[in-house]
Amino acid sequence: MSATAVSTPAGVRVPRWATPVAVAVLFAAGYLVFRDVGVLPHDNDAGQFVALTDAREWVDDNKNASPLFLYFINYIRLFIGGVFDVLQAGLLGLGWPGLIGLMGALGWLAGGWRIALLGVAGFTSFGVLGVWDQSVDTLALVGTAVLLSLLIGLPFGVWAGRSPRVRRAITPVLDYMQIMPTFAYLAPMVLFFQIGAPAGAAATMIYSIPPAIRITALAIEQVSPTAVEASASLGATRWQTLFKVHLPLARSTMTLAVNQTIMMALSMVVIANLISAPGLGSDIIKGLSRQNVGIMLPAGLAIVIMAVVLDRTMVAAARRRVRAGHDWIRAIAAAGVLAVGVALRFALPERFPVELKLGLAAPVNDAVRWAERNWYDVTEAIKNLTTTVLLNPLDGVLTTAPWWLIAAAVFAFAWWSSGVRPALTALGCLLAIALLGLWEHSMQTLTMVFVAVAATLVLGLLLGIAAARWPRYSALQRPLLDAAQTMPSFVYLLPALALFGATRFTAIFASVIYAVPPVVRLVEEGLRAVPATVVEAAASAGSTPGQLLRKVQLPMARKPILLAVNQGIVMTLAMVVLGAMVGGGALGYDVVSGFSQRTDFGLGFAAGVAIVLLGIMLDRITQGADRRPTPQKRRFT
Repeated sequence: MSATAVSTPAGVRVPRWATPVAVAVLFAAGYLVFRDVGVLPHDNDAGQFVALTDAREWVDDNKNASPLFLYFINYIRLFIGGVFDVLQAGLLGLGWPGLIGLMGALGWLAGGWRIALLGVAGFTSFGVLGVWDQSVDTLALVGTAVLLSLLIGLPFGVWAGRSPRVRRAITPVLDYMQIMPTFAYLAPMVLFFQIGAPAGAAATMIYSIPPAIRITALAIEQVSPTAVEASASLGATRWQTLFKVHLPLARSTMTLAVNQTIMMALSMVVIANLISAPGLGSDIIKGLSRQNVGIMLPAGLAIVIMAVVLDRTMVAAARRRVRAGHDWIRAIAAAGVLAVGVALRFALPERFPVELKLGLAAPVNDAVRWAERNWYDVTEAIKNLTTTVLLNPLDGVLTTAPWWLIAAAVFAFAWWSSGVRPALTALGCLLAIALLGLWEHSMQTLTMVFVAVAATLVLGLLLGIAAARWPRYSALQRPLLDAAQTMPSFVYLLPALALFGATRFTAIFASVIYAVPPVVRLVEEGLRAVPATVVEAAASAGSTPGQLLRKVQLPMARKPILLAVNQGIVMTLAMVVLGAMVGGGALGYDVVSGFSQRTDFGLGFAAGVAIVLLGIMLDRITQGADRRPTPQKRRFT
């Protein structure tokens, strides 16, 4: 009896999109069956919130008798306050001509006469805008926070760069420090450091230290192993290798760490004013409370200008090449600029001349009122359409679906897109949110984040692609992005409030404006980094510009685009709390309420932790998608 051979197909490929579609279908079916079952409604008086509030009250009642407060925390407060007082006294002692001259001298040393001119013009504008005294206080506060942040961050960064174990240990702490809403730790800062400049500087340091550590660790890690091995083979000790190999070769990237620390400190200036820290934040908070853009704008512009001047000076210093002859000329020129400024200190009036101040309040407020009157129909239609079509349906699904169904869907999606570890992390974050008793408000916050991130990515991709394709457009767009990134986030709230009123959409609109610039930059850089040879090969094969973009440039720029998604999520979450001031509600409102009302401290602190958990969950999913290798084709025989 002969056997008959039966041929089988070589294999069947399962499309990658089949898994998320299957998860979505199962979720929809489960939602229809179990809707309003297994939901976790919000309770402001939950036991865990009361326990946290009681713990804060106990600390407040007993801290004056505690040696920890009397002999440790109190001396830290006095030390920070002393550093601030010294810097403030030094800056005020120079007078406005001397400080302008000092900035010009530093700029000339760093990058020549162009940077010096930028420094002189930038610092002069503080007086022209009518915010000179506040700008000096802000500079002293930022200087205090940056100096102390670098004293802590640079050594830790070097340690983390040389020890993978240390880096793994401190990464979760740095994540927590960066994602935790600043409002959530303002109340503990007041509890430990009281109100004023020391508390403001300490809060700013929490936000500024992480980038100093991360970028320094990256700089040390990227030093050529060959150079390190050569140093060790010549008999150099670990300390000699550090100071003669690691640090010199990592100088450029470590300068970026200093730069980013300064930028982070400036972004905290406004929020620090809520605990009575001096500076430009007072005008912005005052303008927001009075709904007066004219009061806010000069202070916001001053912060932007200060950030641009300090950024350009630091970048120029990092790029400067040491040349003996030219360095002597620069030193003499810088000394001359400083000498002129100090001499004018005694020749000109003590305060910046009033006649040179530029009045912006009236015309800016007139422009805002004109926009309110003439754009009302358009803005109202956009707000209502977005709320009806996107916000309300998504919010309804997330808040009425069983918590375990949402957790299962997130776990399945995370496993498909990023792997088992990110999926377990995402599941753990959701379970922790459920245990905190903030599930309903977390789902409402997640709704706003989804809509804001979607809008941010659409705008970011379009503007980033346009900038990558047309250099002239990129050059025109770059200063606008610089201004948007350095403008204090509070400044975005009032125009959004004027245009759309106090609603969730207002918070989303402000979040999109705040988050779009880094997304545009990352998309542009990712597309520009695609090798020219690959682009030319695809074009020579007959690809149209659209095909070139879809099939070559975007796939090859996958990593920076995923990083853009990540940054969009993080920056949107950063605006969630501020959005509560213009009708955002949910976790943001809980955090603000916990800061402003002593009896709600536990609720506010727990809400801050919930925002951190949401941020970690979304971060691990997006970054895990980048690290996950392309799946092999599945075949069934």
